Amino acid sequence: MIQRGGPYYTFAVSSGRAIETPTVLVPEGPFVMGDATGRDDERPVHTVRVSAFRIGVHPVTNREFAAFLRATGHEPPRFWHEPRFAAPDQPVVGVSWCDAVAYCDWLSMATGQHYRLPTEAEREKAARGGRAGARYPWGDDPGEGGGHFTQDAPHPVGLSTANGYGLHDMGYNVHEWCGDWYAPAYYAVSPGCDPQGPPSGTRRASRGGAWRHQIKVSRCASRSSLDPSFRYNDYGFRVVEAIDTRTTFRPC
Repeated sequence: MIQRGGPYYTFAVSSGRAIETPTVLVPEGPFVMGDATGRDDERPVHTVRVSAFRIGVHPVTNREFAAFLRATGHEPPRFWHEPRFAAPDQPVVGVSWCDAVAYCDWLSMATGQHYRLPTEAEREKAARGGRAGARYPWGDDPGEGGGHFTQDAPHPVGLSTANGYGLHDMGYNVHEWCGDWYAPAYYAVSPGCDPQGPPSGTRRASRGGAWRHQIKVSRCASRSSLDPSFRYNDYGFRVVEAIDTRTTFRPC
C-alpha cells in the first residue's frame, strides 16, 4: 500500500495485471444518523459513534471486478456482456450481495488487507462528508431538476462532485450493497456504537440513488434494501478497508 497525495491505493494483482482501489479515511467519532423529516425507517434520529475506517473513493468498477473474475473463475454478473453496462470505468452492476462479499474476500486475500462491505452507519457517515446534517453528499439541494435528469445507464465513476471526504457517486448512479440485514424499525433498538444491523432478515440494506429511478438522487439518510440473491442493473457496491477487523457479517 502506498500513499499518493491523499487516497491510498491498494494494488491487487491478477494474471500479471494490477488494479488500483483508492480509499480514503473516515475518522472515528459520532454523527447524527437518520432524518426526522424523512421516511419512517429513517427515524428515530439518533447519535452513533463509528470507529475509523477507509472506504472506496468510488464504487467498484468493471475493470476492477474483471480482475476478480480472471483470478477466481467466479460467475460473471448478470448484464456483464451487455454493451450498455460494459465500459471499464462504469460501476459493476448485476451483482448479488453474495457476489459483492466474494469480491471483498478475494481482495482481502490478494492484498493482505481486510476488505468488506460498509455498514449502513458507515455508509451514511461517509456520505455526509463530515458535514453535520447534510441532506445530500454535496449539500442541501438535490441538484438538477430536483434529482430528475436523463440517464439510461450508469455513468463512469468519479464524475460527481466529491464530498467533504473526497468521495464520489455517494448520492446517485447505482444503489450500493451494505453488509447489514435490513429492518425498517432497527433505529429504535440500534446500539450507539458501530451498529451492524439486526441478526437476521430477508433483505440486505443498500444506500445511494440509482440511474434507473425517475428521481435519481438519494439523501444521505435514505435507506433501501433488496433480497440478497437479486442481481439488478442498478445495484453495485463499494468496499471498506477495515481498520478494526472485529466487524463481521452473517454469511449469505
